[in-house]
Amino acid sequence: MKRNVVLVVAASAAALILARGFAAQDKVLSEGSHNAFFENLAALCGQAFEGKVTVGGPADKAFSEQRLIMHVRKCSLDTLDIPFHVGEDRSRTWVITRTGSGLQLKHDHRHRDGSPDETTMYGGHTTGPGWANAQSFPADAYSQELFVRTGMPQSVGNTWHIYIYPGKTFTYRLTREGREFRVDFDLTKPVPAPPPPWGAEKD
Repeated sequence: MKRNVVLVVAASAAALILARGFAAQDKVLSEGSHNAFFENLAALCGQAFEGKVTVGGPADKAFSEQRLIMHVRKCSLDTLDIPFHVGEDRSRTWVITRTGSGLQLKHDHRHRDGSPDETTMYGGHTTGPGWANAQSFPADAYSQELFVRTGMPQSVGNTWHIYIYPGKTFTYRLTREGREFRVDFDLTKPVPAPPPPWGAEKD
């Protein structure tokens, strides 16, 4: 009986060590892909690029009819601010942050006077390692509550995706059941940097 108990304890210990080993390996892989993705974006710091809607619906007509510019404007060790200009509308900034457990995407929306919009700072956090060229951000609890409170319950299932292929394309994509929106930016042709986003003087 004692021998059986010893064998069970030994097997359990071995399984625990193995599980910890896999967890540590997964953490290293995640950190590697998250950091590589972040660095791919950071390499564009200071540059701006023009894009176009490649997937959208009737609700996206306002985007399709305007000039679309993304500008990797502010870069720090762990945060990138990327304003997304739609024609003369400078209300939107994508904020990508390294959190220690992955990457976070937030949408900073401002009014012309720089004050926060009612629907601002929504977004999500990575739930897996992703890749150096692609990361996904399912809507977090804050965003889901915000969407319901502001009358947009259909958005609780949002997942945002960002793809970066250095020297080729940068893509911003939104998906949920029955909805897809995608903008592709041409990284081969930098354009002059646009004016600062609304509220930048308050940062």
